[in-house]
Amino acid sequence: MSQPETVSQDNALPKFLLFSLFGVFMFFFDMEWISPTLKSVPVDVIVTSLQKYCMPLVQIFILAVMYIGAIRPFYTWTWKKSPIDIFMSFAKIGGAIIGTIMYFGLWKSNTWLWRGDIGPFLFNKLAIPVGLVIPIGSAFLAFLASYGLMEFIGVLVDCFMRPVFRTPGRSAVDAVASFVGSYSIALIITNGVYRENRYTAREAAIIATGFSTVSVTFLLVVARTLGLMGMWSTYFFVSMVVTFIVTAITARLWPLRSIPNTYYGGKVAIEPEETGSRLQRAWKQGLKTAGSQPPVLKLCGENLWAGLKMAFGVIPAITSVGLLGLWLAEFTPLFDVFGYLFYPFFKIFGVSQAVLGGKAAALCLPEMFLPSILIKQSGTLLLKFVIAVVSISEILFFSASIPCIMGTDIPLKMRDIIVIWFERVVLSIVITIPIAWLLGLPD
Repeated sequence: MSQPETVSQDNALPKFLLFSLFGVFMFFFDMEWISPTLKSVPVDVIVTSLQKYCMPLVQIFILAVMYIGAIRPFYTWTWKKSPIDIFMSFAKIGGAIIGTIMYFGLWKSNTWLWRGDIGPFLFNKLAIPVGLVIPIGSAFLAFLASYGLMEFIGVLVDCFMRPVFRTPGRSAVDAVASFVGSYSIALIITNGVYRENRYTAREAAIIATGFSTVSVTFLLVVARTLGLMGMWSTYFFVSMVVTFIVTAITARLWPLRSIPNTYYGGKVAIEPEETGSRLQRAWKQGLKTAGSQPPVLKLCGENLWAGLKMAFGVIPAITSVGLLGLWLAEFTPLFDVFGYLFYPFFKIFGVSQAVLGGKAAALCLPEMFLPSILIKQSGTLLLKFVIAVVSISEILFFSASIPCIMGTDIPLKMRDIIVIWFERVVLSIVITIPIAWLLGLPD
């Protein structure tokens, strides 16, 4: 009677070990160990190489993704399900139009649109890399997320993740994927695991809004822009710690605490029974998951298609919503006024540039890099450090992460996202300023 189980375990073991290790390699191995010129993880190296050697084809691919994404909501008649669906559907049309302008070099008379940090930035530096990493990352995600690694790690660290963040232990993989890879990779992981009924709606929402921050690469860009490379290690460590502290707090606040704790299929979340030692349970769960998976090529193909569908929804939206945010920030007083919401949180700590800090904090909403551009010339070292951390720990911004989240199946309303963003910005400010004091940064 025990023979079939033994055979299953034997078949599962090589899958669990080899495929999971390959997934770790693709998403977390620093290629600089192999070549000093490859300063990233393999998935990102593939994306970068495609951009470097196949850019004409890549641009055509991204333009096709934008066109399909713009047409799809109207073809499937999902464009008018809700006000946000209507807005995002027409935003995708706008993204396809902007992509067309950028690709064919149209309307060059509009110097603002063609400025390096506007249209070309949105198309070449945002839409193209994210449009590649979503489907490519999805294909390789099968190795990282489907062959038992997440279950193995999840059982081991569940005793820490659940009481602190109210999420399963496997969410630790999402957190690492964000800092090492990118928010898009982390959201792919989160959405895939949620669809497989291994995260509840509340858990997926906490992870998407609390762990899916920008990668180390973006931290480097912010640090270089604000002249913080001399304290790079300190900045990175503080950004990571503040991000996770804020996540632990917001998980206990409305609206995250009110999201139903049910699975994607609507089932009520039931805690599994715990038997045996934690390591035994982790090993058993990992083997069980690995042994139950379909052939690897089929799984990779399914993940690739899921990634393409996600790209259809995200890429055109990123482009148009990002452009709208940049235009509002530059040509309207919206964020000057909005900045006064955060002014008191700087003033109460006696920060000398409280008004500038408030506007910079507000600018995180359209695009996380805008605050760095605003204060790079006139900000004090203390303000630069605080805003550099806030722009990372706030996580949610319209030029990229918010459309990515809206493109997933996670049940977050736009109202919820805005409230969570506000909570994260306020908490990030009040936590980071005392840390900056302790570091002795001059104001």
